[in-house]
Amino acid sequence: MKKINKKINKNQGILFWITGVSGSGKSTFAKKIINNVRKEFGPSLVLHGDELRKIFSLNGYSKDERLNNGKIFINFLHLLIKQKINIVFAVVGLFDELRAINRKKFSNYVEIYIKTDFKKVIKLSNKKFYNTKAKNVVGLDIEPELPKNPSIIINNTFDNNLDTLVKKLNNKINSHFLIK
Repeated sequence: MKKINKKINKNQGILFWITGVSGSGKSTFAKKIINNVRKEFGPSLVLHGDELRKIFSLNGYSKDERLNNGKIFINFLHLLIKQKINIVFAVVGLFDELRAINRKKFSNYVEIYIKTDFKKVIKLSNKKFYNTKAKNVVGLDIEPELPKNPSIIINNTFDNNLDTLVKKLNNKINSHFLIK
């Protein structure tokens, strides 16, 4: 099969928006796929929602604050994407409104949903807020708006070999931009 890029806007980078509940493996997948993204698509960065929260001093976790933070993230990512830098962004971001903004704002947009069993995430997770009476936690007291039509879905059951899942994700990313 000859690689032919689908209609990629060569004047900007690609946004790989990796979403899922906290503890689903978003950051791990982002770190593991970055070398493939660089090899296939050029200059690329990995960014995490939690890192951007710290940089921009965004401390709110209510649904409205999370939506506002997501819009700030999107504007920052747009600045980088316009400079022909690909971004692999790991973020909870489970709101339809944010994904709709992404689809309008980014011509090169790949939505990757890390699908997991939420009860298993809570059981296996080292996230303290799942084991306390924390408020404003997506999946507990904030209803997640799960992606209805993501570009790519990875089912992370935590039973599969991580390298196998990463290989599968890299193959799906590469084939997303190919015409057979």
